[in-house]
Amino acid sequence: MTDSRPDQEQRLEGVRRRLADSPALRELIDRKAKAGELPADLVPPRSVDALDRGSELESVLGVDSLEAIVRRVGRPPLVVRNDAVELEELPDFPAGTDALIKGAERTVRSVGRVEFVNHAMAWGGTGWVIHEEGDSARIVATNRHVAKVVAQRGLDGSGVFLRAPFTGLPYGAELDFKEEVDSNPGDAAPVRVTAITYLADDAAPDVALLRIEGDDLPSALPLADAGAESEQLVAIIGYPAYDSRNDASDQARYFRDLYEVKRFAPGRVMQALGDGRALTHDCTSLGGNSGSPLIGLDDGRVVGLHYAGQYGIANSAVGVDTLRRLIDGERPALSAGFEASRERRATAGTESASDGVHRPDFFDGRAGYDVDFLGAGLVAPWPGVPAALEPGLAHPSDEDAARPFELRYTHFGVKYHLARRQPLITAVNIDGEHPVRIKREGDKWFRDERIPLDAQLGRDDYGDPEIDRGHMVRREDPNWDPDASGPSDVTQRARLANDDTFHYTNSALQHSRMNQGKQLWQGLENYILDSARTEGFKACVFTGPILRNDDPMLAAGLPVPQEFWKLVVMPATTDGAGPRLHATAYLLSQGELIRDLLQKRSRVEGLEGFVLGAYRTFQIAIADLAEATGMDLAAYVPFDPLGATRIGTEAIESGEPLFVPLGTLDQIVT
Repeated sequence: MTDSRPDQEQRLEGVRRRLADSPALRELIDRKAKAGELPADLVPPRSVDALDRGSELESVLGVDSLEAIVRRVGRPPLVVRNDAVELEELPDFPAGTDALIKGAERTVRSVGRVEFVNHAMAWGGTGWVIHEEGDSARIVATNRHVAKVVAQRGLDGSGVFLRAPFTGLPYGAELDFKEEVDSNPGDAAPVRVTAITYLADDAAPDVALLRIEGDDLPSALPLADAGAESEQLVAIIGYPAYDSRNDASDQARYFRDLYEVKRFAPGRVMQALGDGRALTHDCTSLGGNSGSPLIGLDDGRVVGLHYAGQYGIANSAVGVDTLRRLIDGERPALSAGFEASRERRATAGTESASDGVHRPDFFDGRAGYDVDFLGAGLVAPWPGVPAALEPGLAHPSDEDAARPFELRYTHFGVKYHLARRQPLITAVNIDGEHPVRIKREGDKWFRDERIPLDAQLGRDDYGDPEIDRGHMVRREDPNWDPDASGPSDVTQRARLANDDTFHYTNSALQHSRMNQGKQLWQGLENYILDSARTEGFKACVFTGPILRNDDPMLAAGLPVPQEFWKLVVMPATTDGAGPRLHATAYLLSQGELIRDLLQKRSRVEGLEGFVLGAYRTFQIAIADLAEATGMDLAAYVPFDPLGATRIGTEAIESGEPLFVPLGTLDQIVT
């Protein structure tokens, strides 16, 4: 029996070297370890001398896709210089192959190196132009595992750039179409990636699509009309880098210590795609070839997207049919995690053991949120929802055409985001003069049949101990009745209001860390109602999550919001000028929204040393909240006291975001 220990040691040494040489890989390990995504016995110390499970660690990290030398001889990776392929002897190929290579030479101009911005890793793979959008925009194809170095998949399937953990600056990416042998630094002309239009789920083919914009961009490579055939002559174009996962002597012979420049590597298709078989080839590749186009030498058309390989065995590629469907706009229906969650809900029936369902007729007579509640001619309209979000809102079966999207409950309303399966915004009327105190006991949560049940979460979806089921409209807020004889008189209307808050349509996914900052957050409305600067003891309160594509996936296959906002509106103290509004806005956050505003306004000096702290409550200018969320809050901006302060005036004049970190409630600017 052959002793496999030398191979294991060689592979382990490769892992050690990659940990030592790559801050980005260490960062990836740290991030996954902190998120609990690594088994405890795979979490490596800074020194990996004791690590003996390198291949499994690579698999868990998602970096197990090798770039490999398949044939140790006969597959030279040809150097590209000035957009021309420099030929070598090709004894392992049929006569005329050199002419085919020169005929396909035009393709090299459309292949670039994927470089990273604000990341410890300077570059990560190869990309090539797959589609043209007019004269000044192109779509570039690369691998998911390349893009995921700096980005995260959003709920809509696009990619969102992550942020550097220490500086807080967003990562970015560029395509450099030169980076050839003997190219001068001045020849580099990187083109910035303006968007990641598609980032495959881990259960989908390893593809990412990047959008670039600029002048004199390369042409798109044509896609083959049919899939690659076995034994077809092909080549990959990319940027192989020294890779400790391959034999060092093989690399030295093929590459002559010249790495990280563009190369054209001919080979053959080993296995055609179909009948449960993957598309494989034997073109020589190394780390850095991830995302290379697999090109048929007979006509220079792309037959696949290279993504992985195994030393001495085969390299693999995504087939051209998949690429064509993605360019045509087709997308995998659901990610694996989301589909599993949905299937679990379906097989469990419409409710779990402790959940219930209310039919549409249960809500007959519910008035919902009253925009005229404050009286004296004062109107408190719903904030305007961004046009981009409106198509994702639910249409209740009893929708009032004059009040679109509103799920009407007792003294409050909800506008519900179907894809995120939680409220986009809630609105509640609070009567502080006629409260009814209802003891909380035996919580029972319900789904609301006025919107699709499979668009609502349930008890099982909150099984993650790090996820809380949080009321968007506080349970106590709508519990009032002018007809009650006193706070202890639990009338039918007050009871309905209390029970209505226990619908999943009023529940948002919240990370348990938010509890650190909830004490102030939950006391805001009561404090302002009791403030001597307001009168009438009435308020209208709007609350919503701040939805981002890069929110972490922590439950039910759905992103969990990291921030929430609140707008409190009430009558102001009269000053002889007639009734007017008083409006203040708040943010429960670690500071992400504030950081984004600083960056958007190019206040780079404000980002230096910016650190996301613990969750806490901020008072924020309504105008700034509107800009950051896209909500139309114009009706309330003139009535915000924060902007009338000296600090507020200075901030507005200088373009600074206007906010006040709140340590105690008496710090609120009213």
